[in-house]
Amino acid sequence: MRGFTWKNQSKFTDPGAARAMIDELPADLAALREASSQLVFHYRGDGDWAENGVPAERAGEIDTRYADEMFALLLSRGEPTLARKRMPPDRVVGCCRDATLLFVSLARHKGIPARMRVGFAAYFHPGLLIDHVVAEAWDEAAGRWRLIDGEMGSDWTPEMDGHPVDWMDLADDQFVTGPRAWQAARAGTSDPERHLTAPGLDAPELRGWPLLARHVIHDLVALNKTEMLVWDAWGMQLGIDAGPVAEQDAVLLDEICAHPADPGVSPDVVAALADRDELRVPATVTSFDPYGGPPREVTLRA
Repeated sequence: MRGFTWKNQSKFTDPGAARAMIDELPADLAALREASSQLVFHYRGDGDWAENGVPAERAGEIDTRYADEMFALLLSRGEPTLARKRMPPDRVVGCCRDATLLFVSLARHKGIPARMRVGFAAYFHPGLLIDHVVAEAWDEAAGRWRLIDGEMGSDWTPEMDGHPVDWMDLADDQFVTGPRAWQAARAGTSDPERHLTAPGLDAPELRGWPLLARHVIHDLVALNKTEMLVWDAWGMQLGIDAGPVAEQDAVLLDEICAHPADPGVSPDVVAALADRDELRVPATVTSFDPYGGPPREVTLRA
């Protein structure tokens, strides 16, 4: 069956001791998405920390990269269940990557093939494609991969072109994966400057070509079940700065994108691409600080 490899947990999505609590949830994608949407307090997007009762000393939770550690924090706050509405103080400080990681962990625990996709959402700011991470889950009945936003609350239903965005089934123009975004920019059908981390963020390396290039690589390794923090960097990424991407790197990215842009790409092809010297995730990566502090070297779990 297509997607069989993505049934199994990675070292990042393994829920550890939280398995028993996940067992209490229905094996239903909508229920799992609703649960994951209650688990993360977005460090930038969910409002004032103090007003929401989130202590400032929790800022470091943004670098929690493993699901078992996130679940442990969550289950230590308030009623120890995943099947409830959580107020901000009971959530873990994180971002879209973390909500997606937790959704993927929930789905895989239920035997549903699921994987992380790194790319750009069109539903946050009209006319812009904003840095975002969602999930893809295998819909057995429909025989296809379905894009699911595991972070957004059910009470927010934005519209695009007069149609509500369905968090359970995002259209291709509502969320654009890193490979498809790169291909469109290279073909001249999408302006690279539309792709950015956040409007008003004065950081040239976090928009346009550099961001597009990084998202190609992060999407590839996420498909290969190495679900990194979005501010981790390694290999050729460390040589990508503000401005155009070097042509030799761009040609390599063109070659990569020809495969994961297709939802039906095989795990073997993904694994072979992710094992190339320029792209392979090493034991130690450089992790940048989303709050603006100095980068640090982080050794991953074996």
